[in-house]
Amino acid sequence: MTFILSACGNNPKNTASKPDSNVRQRAIQNKGSDTIVNLALAWAERYRQIEPDVSIAVTGGGSGTGIAALINGTVDIANASRQMKENEIAAAEKNGIEPIEFVVAIDALAVIVNPNNPISVLTIDQLADIFTGRITNWRDVGGNDAPIIILSRETNSGTHVYFLEQVIRKGKSDNKDIFAPQTLLMPSSVGITSELRRNPNAIGYDGLGYVTVHEKMLAIAKDNHSPYILPSTKSGADGSYPIARELYMYTASEPSGVIADYLHWMRGSAGQAIVAELGFVPLKKE
Repeated sequence: MTFILSACGNNPKNTASKPDSNVRQRAIQNKGSDTIVNLALAWAERYRQIEPDVSIAVTGGGSGTGIAALINGTVDIANASRQMKENEIAAAEKNGIEPIEFVVAIDALAVIVNPNNPISVLTIDQLADIFTGRITNWRDVGGNDAPIIILSRETNSGTHVYFLEQVIRKGKSDNKDIFAPQTLLMPSSVGITSELRRNPNAIGYDGLGYVTVHEKMLAIAKDNHSPYILPSTKSGADGSYPIARELYMYTASEPSGVIADYLHWMRGSAGQAIVAELGFVPLKKE
């Protein structure tokens, strides 16, 4: 998905790693996370109303794609629904790029099933057992006698990586569990929604802002002694929902000029109002 907000007048050619210091950059290349892409598009469109001479090109493709572009010096801002890995930072530094991280929003990651599924609650332990394939039938978690169909985003997705590390592996660095081999990998939120509508035995996950009326969100408990909490902007903001994460933008160096102005606006009250409009969780006011 690509959306280009054209500038008026001439736009100097932009390179992320070596901008021309004699020209104020008026074009921004923004690529990465599919979780963030709709939010990034909304930010870009609204910002053009404020700064009509700024051109912003927004492209999805996954967090890994955006980070790879940042490492290669072909984007100004990389969107990511996970933090950069140590090897990615090292690769960037080898190319003379020092990534700077900005938290731009919070996402409550919803666990979703078909609306006809009688299950309404699960614990993190149960989710880990389901997505690794240790539990394969819904009856083992109080549901129907039917096989569980596991849906996941593709491996290039930051959402996939986050779910693997924080749900399947429960945040433990020494845990080497992986998704069950029968997991169906979907290229987008649309793919997960389509499969859930078709298959009453499927289970998946997605950002809160992408959940539709055709999906049923489950209340999740951290453990057997904790309350079951539904994902919402409120539960994501107050920390009560156990699968909430920060969303990031990375720049190739300390931002300046139009990029710094844009990031400041996104993280300010006007930009964070759009975060709430799209179903994500705004940053806490400093």
